[in-house]
Amino acid sequence: ITGIDPVYLKKLLLTITILFLFWVIRWIFLRIVFRRVNDLTKRYKWQRSSRYLGSMLAMLAIGRIWFAGFQSFITYFGLLSAGLVVALQDLIKNFAGWLFILWRRPFTIGDRIQLGETSGDVIDIRIFQFTVLEIGNWVKADQSTGRIIHIPNGKLFIAPLANSNKGLEFIWSEIPILITFESNWKKAKSLLQSIAEKDSMPISAQAESRIKRSSQKYLIYYNKLSPIVYSSIEDSGVLLTVRHLTEPRKRRSRDECITEDILEEFSKHKDIDFAYPTHRYYNNITEGKEKFQP
Repeated sequence: ITGIDPVYLKKLLLTITILFLFWVIRWIFLRIVFRRVNDLTKRYKWQRSSRYLGSMLAMLAIGRIWFAGFQSFITYFGLLSAGLVVALQDLIKNFAGWLFILWRRPFTIGDRIQLGETSGDVIDIRIFQFTVLEIGNWVKADQSTGRIIHIPNGKLFIAPLANSNKGLEFIWSEIPILITFESNWKKAKSLLQSIAEKDSMPISAQAESRIKRSSQKYLIYYNKLSPIVYSSIEDSGVLLTVRHLTEPRKRRSRDECITEDILEEFSKHKDIDFAYPTHRYYNNITEGKEKFQP
């Protein structure tokens, strides 16, 4: 090619060659991985990790080609970056958040998290942001809304993070049952306890083993992992609250299962009635008797 310095032409050809070689090596590597790994989550992690690693190595290799004194370039880049910190502080914060995610691993792909007021399942992690499939909001019981939300990595440093898949790996769920004051609340409480224990026994056993494993890293301590029923008095009746462990993604289905068992069981007992808000008022006194009408 005429009119081009042979030195720059050589560097350009070497750059193209390096990029092509890295692309071919990554393509071959992923073909081998995909043949041996069927899990989609693991495939995605290998794909993302190989992209980041290949890009970093390619940048280092290309930098040595275009800059005669690569060490001098690094020094110059350090001085230049100091002047860009203020102008690019958000990008730098997001990049630092990405490094924090790789180093401390507060969450990984597939984890169910809540960051500030946003809750969702992590579906992607990038250098400047991560992506979640939103849950909750106007949809009850922590089910998906269908919206994808992109969150800057820097938000990790300013908002509290909750991860349902770290530590215990189970969450507590509560089902409130309100019965009338006239009902046999002791029998109702006993029935609720039996139903909750029947549906939650395997979960309690799994949670106990995972707590022992997680206690090596976190200070997690529970006196009781089996279901329990709490009682309290409300304006409209006696409130019996069933508290039980469940997996984060199965909370709604498990609550539904327990609720249906409660409805079937209570229908067999005439001395147990569900309570609901009512209004009471009195008619005028007639013939010396006070009439009552619900």
